[in-house]
Parts: sequence; structure tokens; C-alpha cells
Amino acid sequence: MKIWGVEEDHATIQRWVNKFMPEIEIQMRKRNKVVWKRWQMDVTYIKVKGAWRYLYRAVDKDGQTIDFLLTKRRKRMSTQSFLIKAIDNNGTPELINIDKSGSNKSAIKVYNKRSFTVIEIRQCKYLNNIVEQDHQFIKWCIQQGIGFKDFESARRTIAGIEIVHMIKKNQLINPGITPFKSFCSLAS
Repeated sequence: MKIWGVEEDHATIQRWVNKFMPEIEIQMRKRNKVVWKRWQMDVTYIKVKGAWRYLYRAVDKDGQTIDFLLTKRRKRMSTQSFLIKAIDNNGTPELINIDKSGSNKSAIKVYNKRSFTVIEIRQCKYLNNIVEQDHQFIKWCIQQGIGFKDFESARRTIAGIEIVHMIKKNQLINPGITPFKSFCSLAS
């Protein structure tokens, strides 16, 4: 593969992702726009080393990505970890739309009880269309690759895909600059 006149292979790109993605993710969190207080939360499946893993994702009512988390199991504790991460990074929502998943509902109820909040839960599979459509970009990017052989590598690569998707959706505070310049501002 030739990028900007420099010959690179996929292994070099993967090493860059593993080295720089954690710092870029931190910078993205600092420069992310404020999201709405009504969220849609869902989980999708990703294959890592032949086993299904679970990608938790949340978007707001405008389709802006709130947060994401790749886990090995789909249980209440995984959902609760994702919910705590999303709330710590973006504030407490008023309402969360979920599908009929029992783990999502119980995680929100436990969070409400432990933190003395009142997050309204709305369970209807048709109200989660925005997050379901948003999954398609991630799935498409993953299908174009050669697959994941390692969980940590998959987590970092998915973080990179999510950040590029967030830049394309213009979620950075700096309005009016190109996606390339937005990414360069995160990397520097």
C-alpha cells in the first residue's frame, strides 16, 4: 500500500494504531462536542479470533456517538461498565432507549439505585433505529479488513474506526475544518 508516496504494509499501520490510538482517544474525549440527554444504547457482535465479542455503543438523538466499549462477555456487569464509562465521559442522561435486552435494563436500574439518579428507561426495538443504523459503518469497516487475531488489538482498532466515524459526523468542537485537519489536530 502506498500512502503519500511512502510504501507501507498493513503490519506497519497496525503498529501505529496500537501505539498512538490510546492517546488519540484521550484527545478526542477532550475535544468532543456536548451530546444530548436522550440516548440510544445497543450492543452488536464482532468476531475476534473466531469468537464472538460484544461491542456496546450509545448514540444521542442526533446520531452523535456517545461512547463505545468492546467486551468479552454480554452480562450485566459488562453493560454496567459501559454505562459508567459513558456517563463519566458525557454526563447523566435523562432517558435511554434500549431494545428488549435484560442486561441493559438491569444495569440502568442498578446504576439508578447506586448513584441516586432517575434515568428513564424506554424499551422498544423500533426506537433504537439510529444506533442500529450507526452499527453498519463499524461493521462495514471491519468486514473490509482481514479480521482480528487479538482482543486488545481489536479494541484499539475499533477505537480508531469509531474516532474516524465521529470526525466524519463532525463531533469535534472545531467547526468548519476538514476531517483530515481534525484528525491531525488529535494526533499532534
